[in-house]
Amino acid sequence: MPLIDLTRQSRRAATRAATPAAPAVGDAAATPHTSAFDDVPRRVTLTIAELRHAAALAGDAPLPFDVVEPEAAGQHALERRLGNTDATSSAQTYLDVARALPDPERSLTGRGLVTDAGLDLGLAGALGLLATPHLAADLDVVVDDVRFRAWHRQAGEAVAALATTDGIVFELAWFGVGSWGAEIARVAALPAEFDLETSSVPRGLDLPYELADAVVEAGDRHRADLVRLLAARYDGAVRDDQGAALDSARTIEALDGLMGETRGRLRALVARIDAPPADTVHATDGVGDEAPPIGVRSWTLVRDGWRSLRPHHDGDTLRIRADAVSPDQLAGDLALVLAELAVTSGGTR
Repeated sequence: MPLIDLTRQSRRAATRAATPAAPAVGDAAATPHTSAFDDVPRRVTLTIAELRHAAALAGDAPLPFDVVEPEAAGQHALERRLGNTDATSSAQTYLDVARALPDPERSLTGRGLVTDAGLDLGLAGALGLLATPHLAADLDVVVDDVRFRAWHRQAGEAVAALATTDGIVFELAWFGVGSWGAEIARVAALPAEFDLETSSVPRGLDLPYELADAVVEAGDRHRADLVRLLAARYDGAVRDDQGAALDSARTIEALDGLMGETRGRLRALVARIDAPPADTVHATDGVGDEAPPIGVRSWTLVRDGWRSLRPHHDGDTLRIRADAVSPDQLAGDLALVLAELAVTSGGTR
């Protein structure tokens, strides 16, 4: 079964011909590859104003997210009576920053990304690829109080990736598919200030899904006292990575870790997309009559690093495996999801 291998380091870019121009959005030739350095990512930092303006210049290419202007603080009657909430204060700050951004046409021209000939060819191609991919991966990462979002889009040998932490400043990158694995790993890379410590969560853990769900709910309610009760109720049901049942003490320790150590999470949605013709793609449209099949992968962050969370069935019982993983394993994890989608959708690309 032919599949895209997200972990391979392809060097076929060296033999590809140069792209002569930046075609319209949706044209299959609108891939930002022009030389033997195609696999080396090119990155451009853009403000939200520059990004939207560049997308307009690239044939009104739709962005992979909805642009919704936050309402000004104090606009609602409830807020006028009770005062601003944290959410409205944050929205007001976003508005203030967005309004203070420089004119996008002038700033893009000053940076050489817009000339008399139009938008930079590589930038135009990357925006076109974001609009008309064959494979899509949306990644949402939270570490402590910082949230990072990335949208990766692939077609043929080209990949474009858009990322942001604040919705104001974005990084747009484009590169050959051979670099995709490393770029996906960047999304899961922990910040330098994150101190790794010893975790009480085993590096391989298998437990009933309803137990994992109950532990999360108990943690949300600050009910650490329920751990022993849950451990007793599911005695013998929690296993190590070899399938051996944990004893009561190790079960309590593992559940304590799952409840109290969590410092972040990663959620990835991947999809195979059959793009419609260019003239039928609009920012508010779906793709085709039915939504494409979507696969999901989740990781959770504990003291010593990431744990992948994979549901599976043991007879009629839904269980979940939590295995220690590193950022460079994320691409392979998503490739497994794509393989599952290929089977469930009854075909491949």
